[in-house]
Amino acid sequence: MSAPEVLSTLAAKVHPGHTALVLVDMCNDFLSPQGKTAVRGGRSLEHARRVIPVMRRLLDAARAAGVLVVHAQHTTLPEHLSDSGPWLDARSRATFSVTDLCVQGSWGQQIIDELAPTGTDVVVQKYRYSAFAGTNLDLVLRSAGIRTVVCAGVSTNVCVEATAREAFSADYYVVLPEDACGSWSPQLHDAALETARHRYAVVCGTDDLTAIWEEH
Repeated sequence: MSAPEVLSTLAAKVHPGHTALVLVDMCNDFLSPQGKTAVRGGRSLEHARRVIPVMRRLLDAARAAGVLVVHAQHTTLPEHLSDSGPWLDARSRATFSVTDLCVQGSWGQQIIDELAPTGTDVVVQKYRYSAFAGTNLDLVLRSAGIRTVVCAGVSTNVCVEATAREAFSADYYVVLPEDACGSWSPQLHDAALETARHRYAVVCGTDDLTAIWEEH
């Protein structure tokens, strides 16, 4: 039995033909000054909003190169229909947050205008930190022949990290553009990326990805 093929360079990993860009939780409740994390959770949006123009460049480059774009959209069903006791317990203690973020059908659930999905994008509603947990994301990726997942969004140390770790556990190559990820805590942002770099992902810059995609 021969050893499996290994993609060892960034260019090979993120070839547009087998790469998906997964944008995590770029929703109004997380990014807008009128959203629930800012208004009720008291969260500073400085670091999260700083990544929006960077993500716009990344999104434009991905679409131009034919990279599959997936918007992982945090969702809470009305009347706690998507909640469990452990989930509500953890969410009630979450830093700078509230338990009813991104209620399905609300303005807060919508992807921010700057990164709004187009007809060629895929939107996956997620109900936990990871975009793979209880969703059809893995089915969508495998049906499209995806081998590499590029994860970007908020927050680096929570939903981005959870999605990236689960992608790796499902045998996808994982790439994290560090300047296209944001957190309320620069320390936790850095720690999450450092762990990823050492164990399961390639951590790079948006410019590295756009340069590769612009060649295709």
